[in-house]
Amino acid sequence: MTDMPTSADIHLIQKCIPHRYPFLLVDRVEDIVPGQSCRGIKMVTMNEPHFQGHFPGAPIMPGVTIIEAMAQAAAVMASISLDIVEKDALVYFMGIDKAKFRRKVVPGDMLELFVTVNRSGSKIWKFSGVAKVGDEVACEADFTAMLDLQGA
Repeated sequence: MTDMPTSADIHLIQKCIPHRYPFLLVDRVEDIVPGQSCRGIKMVTMNEPHFQGHFPGAPIMPGVTIIEAMAQAAAVMASISLDIVEKDALVYFMGIDKAKFRRKVVPGDMLELFVTVNRSGSKIWKFSGVAKVGDEVACEADFTAMLDLQGA
């Protein structure tokens, strides 16, 4: 990839990460600064499977899925940064620290996922993430991930 994109629509996202329905949790990634930061967007809708049981009559997006959405945005940014789009890279959590949940995320919300790189390498990356709905912080966490390049 000669010119690194600064945004990723759903088609590019699916070339960067292997996640698919029902576990693809990011709809768009924008403001990509390779190796530094990005802003993911997740449109929260009632038809997502976790809302059937979390909780009937009072649907709330589980906190772990908010962190997973931040990690998916981070993985897209890392894939673009390392020029490994379409290389079948897998990304695994190694650790989640300082997770805080501040606001419920419910169907109809637009969840913005602000991710900053704290440390990068070819395989191990450390990030800080903040998920917001409007101006309100819904979740914040630091997380570490490993990229399995599978021969890339």
